Amino acid sequence: MLRVGYPAKLDPSFLSVMPQGIELIPLPDDLDHEIHLDVWIPDPLSNRAVRVWPHLSGVRLVLSMMAGTEWIPPTVGPHVTICNAHGAHNVSTAEWTVSIILAMLKHFPLFLDIQRSGNWRRRKEAAAEYVSLTGDKRPLHPPVMQEELTGKNVLLVGYGAIGKEIERMLDPFHVNLTRIARSARTEPLVHPVSDLHALLPGAEIIILILPLTDESHGLIGASEFARMRRGALLVNAARGPIVQTDALVDALNTGRIRAALDVTDPEPLPEDHPLWRCPNVFITPHIGASTPEFARRALEVAAGELRRYMNGEPLQNAVQLAV
Repeated sequence: MLRVGYPAKLDPSFLSVMPQGIELIPLPDDLDHEIHLDVWIPDPLSNRAVRVWPHLSGVRLVLSMMAGTEWIPPTVGPHVTICNAHGAHNVSTAEWTVSIILAMLKHFPLFLDIQRSGNWRRRKEAAAEYVSLTGDKRPLHPPVMQEELTGKNVLLVGYGAIGKEIERMLDPFHVNLTRIARSARTEPLVHPVSDLHALLPGAEIIILILPLTDESHGLIGASEFARMRRGALLVNAARGPIVQTDALVDALNTGRIRAALDVTDPEPLPEDHPLWRCPNVFITPHIGASTPEFARRALEVAAGELRRYMNGEPLQNAVQLAV
């Protein structure tokens, strides 16, 4: 019988999807003795999972509840098969992405500050913010208080399952979408990453939703920010190190671009970090996948992969095969 370890904090009702013929072992955060397992479902919070790993033995398969697994191979080594939770976070992360784009275009952070000040007349600051960001000095009347997503030029960097869900949710806004991925494709048209520099100047919104790899680490830096059009919105729903933080701080402080971030580098972002104080940035603390449906969906994906593993079938979400 396979012994499957899982975070003790998970709601037991979510585990009902697991196949028969296994022994489920709850793993507390403060585990202080060795436990033999065949399969490990790590805590979604990697700092907790890393503390548990030294007390585990015999693990042959890791079923991550997260789409990103970059911390797992260096932790468990090459002799363990690792699967991610491909598809579990599509809806929640795509909804976060579309929501934060709308929030930035509608200048909601400014209007929340105005609400807290109780000064209605401050609404004119939205027009000044728009002019400062975009350089659009036309004598528009009435003054611009918000912007529209409809018809915007959107550059989607990453075209996996979450990227495709973002595209689906953007469809009603009739945006002009350009896709970039590691490999070029023809149907639909997907550009290779090597086209990034050529495509950046035309984008009004740049969405990052690609995995963190050696190739994507530091993908967006000073050279890329210099190529972005004035007033462009950078949305990072992927991983913090894909963007070079010092270059991002510099680009924000010049007032040429704006950014919406669910991830940062470093993470968690220290209280005294200059990124907190930059203008035209909206930061959420890595909550893009954190909905009430998260654990249920992730465990359904893990259960399906576990069934295939038990039946000797090919794994669908393997990101590392044991050597």
